[in-house]
Amino acid sequence: MKKIKYIIFTGTLFMSVVGYSQDTLIIAKSDLIQKLADQNLQLKIADKTYRSAKADYHQSNALFLPNINVSYTGISTTNPLMAFGSKLNQEVLTASDFNPALLNDPVKTQNFATKFEIQQPLLNMDGLFERKAAKSKMEAFQLQNQRTKEYLELEVSKAYMQLQLAYRAVKVLEKAAATSTSNLKLVENYFKQGLLQKTDLLNVQVRVNEISNQLHYAKSNVENASDYLAFLLNEDLKGKIYKPTEQLENAISVEALNTSLSDNRKDIQAMTKSAEAYVTLFQSSKMAFLPRLNAFGSYELFDRNFIGTSAKGYTVGAQLSWTVFDGYKSIGKFEKAKAESQKATTEKEQYKAQSQLELNKTNRQLKDAENKVNLSQLAFEQSQEGYRIRQNRFTQGLEKTTDLLQSETQMIQKELEHLQSVFEYNFTKQYLQFLTK
Repeated sequence: MKKIKYIIFTGTLFMSVVGYSQDTLIIAKSDLIQKLADQNLQLKIADKTYRSAKADYHQSNALFLPNINVSYTGISTTNPLMAFGSKLNQEVLTASDFNPALLNDPVKTQNFATKFEIQQPLLNMDGLFERKAAKSKMEAFQLQNQRTKEYLELEVSKAYMQLQLAYRAVKVLEKAAATSTSNLKLVENYFKQGLLQKTDLLNVQVRVNEISNQLHYAKSNVENASDYLAFLLNEDLKGKIYKPTEQLENAISVEALNTSLSDNRKDIQAMTKSAEAYVTLFQSSKMAFLPRLNAFGSYELFDRNFIGTSAKGYTVGAQLSWTVFDGYKSIGKFEKAKAESQKATTEKEQYKAQSQLELNKTNRQLKDAENKVNLSQLAFEQSQEGYRIRQNRFTQGLEKTTDLLQSETQMIQKELEHLQSVFEYNFTKQYLQFLTK
């Protein structure tokens, strides 16, 4: 009978291991960055935003390149002016066409015209500054994209560490479950021998249930952390979960870090470029009061028959235009551009001040986190020793059941707190590196 039970147990264990391996995807931290760059949706959105700004900049090429149009028009008219002009363009006018009767009441006249038009900007000062502003805007989005990628690399690293922490918590609580089960067997034996009361047995059973419930929540946290990591990597787990190849370490590595804010940080550079764009637009609004010089030309083919080219002519010229007054429109645009440029400059200064504030705060948090790790490690070691002593005394009948349970609870709590403090220190260190990058 024992052999049959052993076979059943072994088969069940084998099936659970196979099922676990099928539902678990092993993932290394070194694979995250490439997956993030290739698959993250936020990065794809940021890239499309940059491409949109780049397209706006490309539109400003029209400031230097010609605008060329080709048209083909066919008309049939009895309008006196149109009919006379069509014949004139076709070079088919005769003396009889000047007959007043025909001039006033012409017969139906057809005209087919092919026209090639070219417009070439020569001097548009406001357009030059608008092009410069578009370039600054494009560069700002490019820098912001790079900063977004750096932020998401930090976020995916945090998610990976959270997954490591969740697995360590499961491991701690599984060990606690085994310990509490062992204590329950010991208490049951003592109870059967009449050495303990029913209340002691009930207290241990309650503790076993508490550990089981905590273990259930810890496993749910593994799934939550896995789902969030999958969201960042834009992957469909389809009922599976991630498992990190590296475990969360119990100790930390203290090293000297850069603690000063740099103007070369990508987001600060992006804010600077954005402010430059608004200042340039302000300068463009000033240039709108200056005249514009543009050249134009056309080449035309005329005929009374479809696709005919019996007559032709060209026109070339240049135009100097100057809008003297447009109903306060240009002045209002100038005032708006001035206010927006001042606003952008102020926002940049505010952002730098906020960044410095966040950096100062994070520097203090890192020191606090290091101190917390050291204290939590000491507390965990002390709680381990306290539990060992109480467990030995309990087996000798020298400790109460409630004292043993309290010591066990404290030991588990201190171990989880220590792991949490290690996670907080590691993330704070990475966040500080992100702020000074």
